[in-house]
Amino acid sequence: MNINLQLAQEFNLKQNYADNIVSLIEEGNTIPFIARYRKEMHGGCDDALLRDFNDRLTYLKNLEKRKEEVQSAIEGQGKWTDELAAALDKAATLTEVEDVYRPYKQKKKTRASVAIEKGLQPLSDIIMQQQDQRPIEEIAAQFIDAEKGVESASDAIAGAQDIVAETMSDDAELRKALREMLFEEGEVTSCYNPKQENSEKLGVYEMYKQFTEKIKTLPSHRILALNRGEKEDCLKVELHCDREKAVEKIKAKYIHGENFADILAAAADDSYDRLIFPSIEREVRSDLTEKADEQAIKMFEVNLKPLLMQPPLKGKTIMGLDPAYRTGCKIAVIDSSGNVLDHTVIYPTPPQNKKEEAKKTLTDLILKYNVDVISIGNGTASKESEIFVADLIKTCPRKLTYAVVNEAGASVYSASKLGTEEFPQFDVTVRSAVSIARRLLDPLAELIKIDVKSIGVGQYQHDMPQKRLTEVLEGVVEDCVNSVGVDLNTASYSLLSYVAGLNTAIAKNIVEYRKTKKFTLRSQLLEVSKLGPKAYEQCAGFLRILDGGEALDNTGVHPESYDAAKKLLEKYGYTEQDVVKGNLGELKNKVLRDGTEAVAKELGVGEMTLTDMVDEIMRPGRDIREELAPPVLRADLMDINDLKVGMEMTGVVRNVIDFGAFIDIGVHHDGLCHISEISDRYIKHPSEALTVGQTVKVKVIGVDPVKNRINLSIKQASGYISQQPAGADKSARQQKKPGAAKGAKKPDRQNNLDAMLKALQNKFNRK
Repeated sequence: MNINLQLAQEFNLKQNYADNIVSLIEEGNTIPFIARYRKEMHGGCDDALLRDFNDRLTYLKNLEKRKEEVQSAIEGQGKWTDELAAALDKAATLTEVEDVYRPYKQKKKTRASVAIEKGLQPLSDIIMQQQDQRPIEEIAAQFIDAEKGVESASDAIAGAQDIVAETMSDDAELRKALREMLFEEGEVTSCYNPKQENSEKLGVYEMYKQFTEKIKTLPSHRILALNRGEKEDCLKVELHCDREKAVEKIKAKYIHGENFADILAAAADDSYDRLIFPSIEREVRSDLTEKADEQAIKMFEVNLKPLLMQPPLKGKTIMGLDPAYRTGCKIAVIDSSGNVLDHTVIYPTPPQNKKEEAKKTLTDLILKYNVDVISIGNGTASKESEIFVADLIKTCPRKLTYAVVNEAGASVYSASKLGTEEFPQFDVTVRSAVSIARRLLDPLAELIKIDVKSIGVGQYQHDMPQKRLTEVLEGVVEDCVNSVGVDLNTASYSLLSYVAGLNTAIAKNIVEYRKTKKFTLRSQLLEVSKLGPKAYEQCAGFLRILDGGEALDNTGVHPESYDAAKKLLEKYGYTEQDVVKGNLGELKNKVLRDGTEAVAKELGVGEMTLTDMVDEIMRPGRDIREELAPPVLRADLMDINDLKVGMEMTGVVRNVIDFGAFIDIGVHHDGLCHISEISDRYIKHPSEALTVGQTVKVKVIGVDPVKNRINLSIKQASGYISQQPAGADKSARQQKKPGAAKGAKKPDRQNNLDAMLKALQNKFNRK
């Protein structure tokens, strides 16, 4: 198999681009570095595509390795043939490779292996060849051997039939056909486990108590729900297929006349019922689960990125409020740099209900430190705390707003080693309040301190393959951190550890270095312990130095391109001071006037590199998050009982799931906008139109205060405009995949899940 050729075809890339990406990965370059600083080598592929490419490369390498192992094992048995070589070469998945190896694999003791030990293999061969015209009883009599346990001709025939059944079961082509038939035509059914008739847990799975659906149309979230119900012993789940049709496929392949047809037919029945169907049922369920896991992980990925990339609330003094009942609400006040100014505990919630005392305490703190915003965690007692804060704002002498933030993982951070290192003087409750406040100040810098699996931006996260989930989510964090850039002199080691080329140990060494010597140049990184030339190459472009000795160190221009950048400035009469002062307003127009291709050639760089260089030096120290919509700050609160069908309001998308999105409209309980109410055009997935953190106008179409359920519609809201995929315009959607053509513009993969879902579908079509 030519892996590079296959990758080029699958990802619609020019062959040289695929070759270059493979080489770059094998040389130890990180995905953010490849995506940002080697664009000419791959045609401008984004980091998401490159990570998919890397995953597929790993799979294909493992596939080739496994083929070599299988070939070696069969050759060791002296059974290697040209037919096996062709079958193995044709195998496109690990499952198909194992199908080829199955007849030669060392098995545990089976009915067939027992029969073979009794010397009945020749009899099974005679039956399968269907050439011998003698009565089967006459032939079988030759194999009677009391010492081996073959007492009669019937015993011999039964043993031979067992061998035939296993031979049928080991047929790679047949297994593939029956597996595809089960997937394409089969159904999944579920019912309550009779053993759990009186269990309270059954209510969760009410829709699955008498459930039937086609396997091929079963959505991922239902697969995961069925799996969890089965795991909790609440459901019995089975796959069903047309048995008669399946058995006929076996008979059609192995029965060629009337000779021994009854024995072969019986073997076919036995093979399917006892060996084939139980096996392919497990395989199909495993494939379904893997597909569902990957889809769920992709949803984590899609939801996590916009959550991390929420704009920081700069220049504000923030009060963090960690809600609770009995133990009181923990309060922490931080300044615009994240430093803790003060902390306390108030008791405005049951059972104490000391609201007036709590109001006075908070008002005093608000006035003392000029607090601008209160950040409220969305955990236990959040509703009561939000009502309390909204009431406080009405009487507070200072203008004040509040926001409810996702506090998932705050308790994990507060009790972590990192939390202890950062605030050794505080107990866990204060640290949690600080974390909640900092999630408004700088969401990215704070959330990366938490185990990404604890952030809570998807479904069934504890059911996922944890290694794979961690791998994908940490990749998202890495991409976000590097796209934003990191202040080399102020960033925590936890933030630095996500910079391309760095790890926790090196990040800690950077922090130790700057305790005695401030970074004034990127090149000083080479003085940091264990940070060698390769790590420097990977990380330098993503680290920023404000007010240092080199103006370009506060941009995304890589040090390897400094000479070209300075030539560019000189060519158009600018100085490095113009970079610092932002006096490069006409630089882009001047480059366009002279022609990007010609200027790039003159400077000795690629066109894409030149374009990025111009953008960076024109806006030193820029934070791409500031170009996004700011967080929604509220000054009042509604109750779910105040909602009426037909009301319209502004909300914030909190979570995007397979069947819709949960939207915060300021009534504590998030409303559900079903996928059918998101857009007036057909969308395959809610993430085509919505992202976490997005502000949307909605209309209330249903309210159930008893069950705390709110149904919302985006497409029915006044002023609704027919939606395009978020972040994608018509021209982008019409483009080919990245790398298909030089300089091709790419659709926004984060906001448009089409490419992601297509890649996922292709992956499982190959299985």
